[in-house]
Amino acid sequence: MWKAGARTLLGCLVAAALVAAPPRKKAPPVLPPLLPGESLALGTLDRDVFHWGDTASEGPMGGLAHLVWVHMEGDAWLSADVQFKCAGAAGPYHCSTVKGHGKVDLARAMQTCCNLAFMGWAHASAQRWEQDYGEGVARARLLDAFQPFLGRRAPRDEGVPELDMAWFGEGDLLRTSPDALLAWLMDPGQEQAVRLYRRLVLNFADETFKKNAWWVDTATAPVTGAPGTYQAWAVGGNELVLAVLRLPPGTTRSEAQARFVTVMMGGKPKN
Repeated sequence: MWKAGARTLLGCLVAAALVAAPPRKKAPPVLPPLLPGESLALGTLDRDVFHWGDTASEGPMGGLAHLVWVHMEGDAWLSADVQFKCAGAAGPYHCSTVKGHGKVDLARAMQTCCNLAFMGWAHASAQRWEQDYGEGVARARLLDAFQPFLGRRAPRDEGVPELDMAWFGEGDLLRTSPDALLAWLMDPGQEQAVRLYRRLVLNFADETFKKNAWWVDTATAPVTGAPGTYQAWAVGGNELVLAVLRLPPGTTRSEAQARFVTVMMGGKPKN
């Protein structure tokens, strides 16, 4: 009788220990080694997240601010078939190239990081919000979308803030880290936006017919404390993973593209 009770008690203790044991962490995927100063945050379809390098430190997000605008207005801009002629400058504002990007649509503006196009479309959208919903709702709509990147730096004036270049990546109003941006992208509420990013970046054939096609968007951001210095980011993925790669100061968008291809797409998951 005692032995039977002991066996029952032992079985209960083992079962309780198994329930209380933390789940075993999955091994990170094997990727080509990062270069000094690079950091990578990677999330999988199963919502596992892996980190290499310093992925927690925050800094200006630069042209990645365009992702937030696409999240807010991308569907509306696509439906309206927005177009913009970028001459390189508009009043006091300047784009990333002196000669400008010429005539761009939304996909082209994303691919070239055309700040002037995004600014023009955003101003038109903000005017529409104010007309349709009023200043208070228009302001709330903007600040709610950008809150993950604003912290406590939101302008305190009433109504929609002046949409100067700070809202499109200049300066340090908008900040993020590889970890924070990946978490934003992996939020279920961003699923539709991520599909739209993929559509804007990929060509028609890859988007329509290629399984697990990779998309990647690159941008540069100013470096805090180093005026005139920029660093590059690459954001992308396929149907199985999402990744945010940050390069060290002094790097370019073309370098970010090349490094993303080397680190991620060279070891992409099998179909």
